[in-house]
Amino acid sequence: MFRRLGSALAASALLLSVAASAVSAGGPPSLSFYVDDARYRTVGTPTDFSGTGAPASTFDRIYALGSGLINVAEAKPGDRDYNGGRWMVLPVTWAAGVTPVQLTSAEAVEAYADAGWLTIASTPVKEFLCPVIPVQGGR
Repeated sequence: MFRRLGSALAASALLLSVAASAVSAGGPPSLSFYVDDARYRTVGTPTDFSGTGAPASTFDRIYALGSGLINVAEAKPGDRDYNGGRWMVLPVTWAAGVTPVQLTSAEAVEAYADAGWLTIASTPVKEFLCPVIPVQGGR
């Protein structure tokens, strides 16, 4: 019995050291997005709220700008209207003749839409839950 306990403790210590080294290295690798001109990253979760009927007001928007561009989200932890990591992904379609550019804030995405340079889909392609983690020096 003591041998099993010792093995379990050793395994736990190894797991904690691996987790600590991942955090000290900047966290888990993942794609990042912009919120208010700063870069953020996230950890993917298997949570999928698509088709559940949850009200749109319980999600924050992530604008999918397209191939080769980093997505833009409208809220982050600390914002009064942040919905705790509940997201709806809205694809963006760039207008004909407009060269897609990297935008870094929801306000910029909405200004481009108001100018007719892009269209934001009204129906999300996915609704999910994931945390928002600032990227060190992410501007």
